[in-house]
Amino acid sequence: MINENEQKIYEILSLLEIKYIRYEHKPVNTVEEANKLDICIPGQHCKNLFLRNRRGDVHYLAVLDEAKQMDLKLLSKQIGSTNLSFASQERLYKYLGLKPGSVSPFGLINDIERSVIVLIDRELLGKGIVNFHPNVNTATIGVSYLDLEKFIKWHKNQFYYIQ
Repeated sequence: MINENEQKIYEILSLLEIKYIRYEHKPVNTVEEANKLDICIPGQHCKNLFLRNRRGDVHYLAVLDEAKQMDLKLLSKQIGSTNLSFASQERLYKYLGLKPGSVSPFGLINDIERSVIVLIDRELLGKGIVNFHPNVNTATIGVSYLDLEKFIKWHKNQFYYIQ
């Protein structure tokens, strides 16, 4: 069953003429749980980390290959930020309207003030299909990388590529 938060994504993707493939599955909260699903989802699987700076006045959504580990100290230097840490569940809900386990670039639709800065792993450039939750952890959708960028640009959040 598709809830309102998920349906909103499909309406926007349709408006932007972005094609996607939807895969329904049992709820998963981590990459490890997703990898245990008995379902073949082609394309690049990604993880999404919701971060904040030390003062808590700047928030980031880091999008990277599911197998990579993020060095937050190195990342903070790369982007010229104070120390980074994972943002709380409360901040995740306040800025992206999401619950843990469903973090996704599509949560940007709930960032009314467009204050979350998106950081995209440079290695995702040129990938054909990238996969994300559509703001719920009971489904995964695949879109082209170019369409992911189109979505982010449409919403007008700042975004940068990271190493």
